[in-house]
Amino acid sequence: MKLYFKTMHTPVGRLYLVASDCALHAVLWQQEYERVFKSRDLIASEQHFILQKAQGQLEQYFLGQRQVFDLPIEMSGTEFQKKVWQALQSIAYGKTASYLEIATLIGNPKAVRAVGMANSRNLLSIIVPCHRVIGANGKMVGYAGGLDNKITLLGLERKNTE
Repeated sequence: MKLYFKTMHTPVGRLYLVASDCALHAVLWQQEYERVFKSRDLIASEQHFILQKAQGQLEQYFLGQRQVFDLPIEMSGTEFQKKVWQALQSIAYGKTASYLEIATLIGNPKAVRAVGMANSRNLLSIIVPCHRVIGANGKMVGYAGGLDNKITLLGLERKNTE
């Protein structure tokens, strides 16, 4: 399968978008991109339809004009990871949920750590909103883009829901 990529500049730094002919596969921070796709042959494409659509929707998100993404996505992972990522998509814009709440939502309240691991393997940052997951005590914990960016994203969302 051919994979295409482009980069985009955002208020939280550079993001790397990766898509096939059928779906968006990744929205990654630089360090993730280098770890996940470094050895893969990706084709740079500024004109790829899905990459352009993803960039446009992300730009709308950062302007506070989009709360829900409408993109074909491909999530590659285990069945458990896919359940977690599906649950992440149910967290409303501007809201947060704890790892325990996600574990309970997928029917496995004892799997809090496994939910955290699945969350860290999410390749569709922002689109599949892992930044909306917080610790049970309400603290900001773990985010591939860094805690400052997690706080920025949540602040942007809260500002646009007031």
